Amino acid sequence: MKITKTQRLIIYSLGQFYQQLNQPLTTKPIKVRTSKIAFITFLLHSSIIITQNRALYKNLETLEDKELINYEGRMITFTPLGLTILDKINQEVNQFIKLQEFFRDIKQQKEIQTVIKS
Repeated sequence: MKITKTQRLIIYSLGQFYQQLNQPLTTKPIKVRTSKIAFITFLLHSSIIITQNRALYKNLETLEDKELINYEGRMITFTPLGLTILDKINQEVNQFIKLQEFFRDIKQQKEIQTVIKS
């Protein structure tokens, strides 16, 4: 299934949003969900996803058509396929984070030989 970069970003954002909402509730048998309107409001306030309100609605509708998310009442939930895609995205992101941490750690451990060219 082909998913655009924007759709992948929205899936990742929704996953991160739910992770932060449910973090304090890990010991409790409840999970917090959000509505489409609340999620879009948070995305627009983040200033990371720069798009129009209607475009976000349309992308969420496309994700629903692709059966990656669904709505129980007005609340957004991931489908099993959506969770699989989210896991793949998280694995990709984690690779970049690990590389960043590696280069940050190696810089602190020893001097790296460099040459300045003018």
